Amino acid sequence: MKRAQGDGRLGVFQVTRIPLLKNLLAVFRYRVLVQSLVVRELKARYRGSVLGFLWSFINPLLQLVIYWFVFSYIMPTRGLLGTSPYALFLFTGILPWTWFSASVMESSAVLITGGNLIKKILFPAEVLPIVVVLSNLVHFFLGLPILFAFLIYYGKVHWTLVFFPAVVLLQLVFTLGVCLFISALAVHFRDVQNIIANVMMLWFFGSPVIYSYLTISPSIQRYLNYNPMTHIIVGYHQSLFTGTMGHWPWLLVMIPATLITFLVGYYFFDKLRETFAEEV
Repeated sequence: MKRAQGDGRLGVFQVTRIPLLKNLLAVFRYRVLVQSLVVRELKARYRGSVLGFLWSFINPLLQLVIYWFVFSYIMPTRGLLGTSPYALFLFTGILPWTWFSASVMESSAVLITGGNLIKKILFPAEVLPIVVVLSNLVHFFLGLPILFAFLIYYGKVHWTLVFFPAVVLLQLVFTLGVCLFISALAVHFRDVQNIIANVMMLWFFGSPVIYSYLTISPSIQRYLNYNPMTHIIVGYHQSLFTGTMGHWPWLLVMIPATLITFLVGYYFFDKLRETFAEEV
């Protein structure tokens, strides 16, 4: 009797769990396709440009110079706790935030613009939001040499740099989950593309990008702690800028949180994948 019940449970598990896991593992088989689409996306972004990929270095450099000029001469800061020099502190948070926000914004339209590919029977739709996230990750990496050069110049290189890859990985998994969810939702609700810009603006100010987490009152911190990007941005600030990893307990909490976000996002995407061809 117990055996029969066990077999029944196994049958349910196979029917409800294995297809999702199978589709998730199948994404790895498309790694060559993902790589070629990422390269195509990067080339298309700078097609017709004289300087080409050099803009990936020039843009963050110009951005940092503008921050330095504004916050040194136009709106000089007064040495807020752990934010000096402020332009570099701001750039440390802006760089990963740009990766996240650009990925989410682009993913809200990626399935619709890629409708011709989705209508092909054997094309894996999840590849499109993954390509969006990875192409923006490449731009993030291309901006890092500028950031590291100024960190070295200001003597901001600390042992906490060893935690930097872990923070990047957390953001990658979290961003993939959010983008999979948003891209699937936007296929059925086109208003998402218009709403998401305002949501991202609110999300930006609700994340400690332009201000230090340590300067916020505990009553406000309590609410910011519900925002996963709060802990990711603080992780970048502490591992790259301040050299203190006092936020590590929250980063440990982010490990299961990012995994859950990814699995929920992929589950939602997987449930709707059969309807994409009709809606786009």
